[in-house]
Amino acid sequence: MTVDDTGSGADGDGRVDPEPAPDSADPGEDPLALRLEGLILGAERRYTPFQAARSAGVSMELASRFWRAMGFADIGQAKALTEADVLALRRLAGLVEAGLLSEAMAVQVARSTGQTTARLAEWQIDSFLEGLTEPPEPGMTRTEVTYPIVELLLPELQEFLVYVWRRQLAASAGRVIQAGDDEEMVDRRLAVGFADLVGFTRLTRRMEEEELGELVEAFETTSADLVAARGGRLVKTLGDEVLYAADDAGTAAEIALLLVETMAHDETMPELRVGIAFGTVTTRMGDVFGTTVNLASRLTSIAPKDAVLVDTAFAEELIRTRDAPASEAAAAEEAAAAEKEGEEPPVYRFALQPMWQRPVRGLGVVEPWLLTRRNGGGGES
Repeated sequence: MTVDDTGSGADGDGRVDPEPAPDSADPGEDPLALRLEGLILGAERRYTPFQAARSAGVSMELASRFWRAMGFADIGQAKALTEADVLALRRLAGLVEAGLLSEAMAVQVARSTGQTTARLAEWQIDSFLEGLTEPPEPGMTRTEVTYPIVELLLPELQEFLVYVWRRQLAASAGRVIQAGDDEEMVDRRLAVGFADLVGFTRLTRRMEEEELGELVEAFETTSADLVAARGGRLVKTLGDEVLYAADDAGTAAEIALLLVETMAHDETMPELRVGIAFGTVTTRMGDVFGTTVNLASRLTSIAPKDAVLVDTAFAEELIRTRDAPASEAAAAEEAAAAEKEGEEPPVYRFALQPMWQRPVRGLGVVEPWLLTRRNGGGGES
């Protein structure tokens, strides 16, 4: 719904130039599509972009920036906007005018919301709505079923969306409050892990599209469930790869090993490899960036099948938090000393094995460590 800012100028005495005439409606537009749009948006088309911006008290330039950020297509000067579009502009512009957000931040809010909800909407239509609107009786068309189904689902999905968003917002706010200082809110020390399906490119040449889609969906769903259940955060999925983050190394290690173990027990899944790094990470719009993220990605690319490689900083963090011994020799010495004193020996969850140092493109020489469960222990129940 992006537009250029023509038609919004004023002459020297302050009079607004005449508004461009709206484009004529497309006579071939599907009546059901228009009815569905009205149902979903909750309002009829009333405004051209120029009229909407003017009603909201926003310049066309700023309105265009907001619409582009939200990912809306260019409609020229067609009369296709509603009261909701005007209200959205007023709200964003009001946050800027009140000093709660800078203009750049308001545009970021629009962009992050647009990108996230666009993906959600595509998924719901492709994977959810299509299945529900299969004609229940011979002779009925999908279009005859779609409207009443959407009418029933819309309020429930809207309430659920707001609920999940509030829950996620509360969790994210909690993480920020726990940050040590203002800089840590943006540049934080996190454990970042990549999990990658081995040989996925070869699979794409052998499997049917539907079968491949089911495999990717199963991988993403399983990964998302494991990451969330163990206290991590799923940053994004990339088909054959997932990126997750955790506040502490022990959580990230547990997630990585559970991913490998779970996929290994599924005969339909290829082998998995995981790379994890620990260090300063820059967070922007829900994503993570920086050398730590790049290193985790590189470690994934060199990890053996069904194995987890971590960097030195991650290994040192596990040792510091007593989740892993510095070495098996050190663990044996500690156990012997504890036995001599009549005390319980320390219990470690993980084991670390140093691997050969190797050059990693763009990051210099790194020393990977192989992460395993200590004494072959299984995952938590």
